[in-house]
Amino acid sequence: MPLLHVNNMAVPCQSILFDKDGTLLDLLATWGVWAELVLEGLDSQLALISGSRPADLSRVLGTRHGADGRMTGYDPAGPLAMATAEETTGILAWHLYDAGIPWNEAVTRINIIVKEAMNGLRSRRTAVPLPGLLPFLQQCAAAKLKLGVVTSDGSNTTGEHLEWMGIAGFFQTIVTRDRVRLGKPAPEMAETACRELGVLPENTVIIGDSNADMQLGKGAGLRLSVGISPEGGSGHLLDADTVIAGYHQLAITG
Repeated sequence: MPLLHVNNMAVPCQSILFDKDGTLLDLLATWGVWAELVLEGLDSQLALISGSRPADLSRVLGTRHGADGRMTGYDPAGPLAMATAEETTGILAWHLYDAGIPWNEAVTRINIIVKEAMNGLRSRRTAVPLPGLLPFLQQCAAAKLKLGVVTSDGSNTTGEHLEWMGIAGFFQTIVTRDRVRLGKPAPEMAETACRELGVLPENTVIIGDSNADMQLGKGAGLRLSVGISPEGGSGHLLDADTVIAGYHQLAITG
């Protein structure tokens, strides 16, 4: 069985599951663009309704902004990093409802804003893999490891992002939020991926950037839950077995 080398450990495994956003792709480079467009749309709507605006737009989705208003980072334990599409719609629509718009109309307006932002993202086809990802995937393929993606994103955008990065062919299964009854941190995504890969959970590793990924791994009985934190902080990865800053800290042998 191949060995995954991480932080002075050599862990036997047959398969590796990856979260997508913040784990395979640079979340800020992709969803940062989307978030800026969405927040601009929300801000415009609130201005039209009553002239009021959120006191701090960063609190809406858990984003960080520079003095010029441009997005510079995000909270890895916040909605942008972890929320499903449905949850995000609810978060955004609440701000319109709070400004006096009926809930059904608020949701309709947010759906329009989100669709326009997604069209803007698609026109740019911006999806940047994390540094060192491709060489690591090539190591996995050479060792005949079975690979899968488990993501809170939907099927369409997940497929697009993997294709834009040129890495879709590395994965034998892709389990998105719309394929399961319960999303993260419930174990269903990992259980489904292991079943479709034909591997046992105890021979499977998960790599993710949120604690929901770590809890998913624990709940499914996976061998190892590896947290990845490119910015260096690990306080949000409470349930990780081990934490890395990037793929340069991983190697496959055997």
